Amino acid sequence: MADDAGAVERSYHTNAPRLWRALLLFSANVDIADEALAEAYAQALARGASVIDVDAWVWTAAFKIASGELKRRRSTHAIENLPVLVELPQSTTDLVRALRALPARQRQALILHHYADYPVKEVAQLMSATPSAIAMLMDRGRKAIRPLLEDQDVEPA
Repeated sequence: MADDAGAVERSYHTNAPRLWRALLLFSANVDIADEALAEAYAQALARGASVIDVDAWVWTAAFKIASGELKRRRSTHAIENLPVLVELPQSTTDLVRALRALPARQRQALILHHYADYPVKEVAQLMSATPSAIAMLMDRGRKAIRPLLEDQDVEPA
C-alpha cells in the first residue's frame, strides 16, 4: 500500500492543479471542482493496487464525480457565482459560459482534449467511448460554442 500511496501522491503533485482547473471549466463551480478532485484522489487511495493507471483513473473519476454532483444539484451555476477570490480573465469567463451551454459529454471531451492535452484515443478510453464518437462530440461541441464566442476574442476550445 505504501507504493500505491506514493503513486497517488505523485499523481496529485503532477496533475492536481491542472485537473482542478479542468473541473472548474467543466462545472463552473469552485465547490464542485474542489470536491471532485478531493474525492477522486481519496477513492484512488482507498482502492490501492487495484488502480493500475492512477493518472487516467483519477481524471475519469473526477469528471464522473463532478458530473454526478452537477446532476444532483440540478445546477445551472453561472460563472458569476464563483467566489471573489477566484479572479478569472474575461476571456476565460466567456469560455466557461460557452462551455456550460454544451451537454456534459461534449464539454468533457473538449476539455480533456484541448485543455488536458489528451489525444482523442485516450479521451475515448477515459470516457468509455470510441475515438470516432469522441471526434463527433468534439466537432458538435466546437460548432455549438463557436457562435457563442464570436463576439468575444476567444478561440474555441
